[in-house]
Amino acid sequence: DDYVKQTNPERWAGRFEREGREVFDQRDAILAQLGLRGGMAVADVGAGTGLFTLAMAETVGQVLRLVWEADAFIGQVLYRAKAALQAKGVPFLPRVCHRLAMITAQVCIGDPVVVQPGVYLPHGQVVVDGVVEIGPGATIRPWVTIGLKDGVIRGATIGPRVRIGTGAKIIGPVTIGARATIGANAVVVHDVPPGATVVGVPAHELPVAPPDPR
Repeated sequence: DDYVKQTNPERWAGRFEREGREVFDQRDAILAQLGLRGGMAVADVGAGTGLFTLAMAETVGQVLRLVWEADAFIGQVLYRAKAALQAKGVPFLPRVCHRLAMITAQVCIGDPVVVQPGVYLPHGQVVVDGVVEIGPGATIRPWVTIGLKDGVIRGATIGPRVRIGTGAKIIGPVTIGARATIGANAVVVHDVPPGATVVGVPAHELPVAPPDPR
């Protein structure tokens, strides 16, 4: 201890915060595992030079900024809170979160729905219900309904990075392949292949344009 106290602090900072040291190079992955959310009180005990302190504060603040600026982001936050409370068996509060999501963001996401990380709702007026899974990186525009056929509880499976246009409806146990695009106001009642673009009522796939010979 005496040796440490008598040593130049800058020397120790250089030893701890250097490229090639795992905790330095992997700090983003470490922060991701912490599951920080807006409004959390963050304490970096034994912070030393503060390698993680500012990054933690920035992560928490970024979530708060999105809640303030993005119409539907608070709806997603409340959905995550509802799901976490349900997983812990907490009564009553999940219903409160559900109602608040509808009131504040006009977003209604049913209990059986699984929303993967990175899903983007730029605005509200979105309804998702049934046994539905929405893949990572999907974009869902306003006035979209992802719903059920009568008597069938199984809903859609939305692949990664699918783009769903304003006013689209996806009905029943269909599969939307990765990176597919659903046009505005389209009504999808059949599977959509990966990378395809569908439009119309009922939705049909647009042909792929031939390559320009020039």
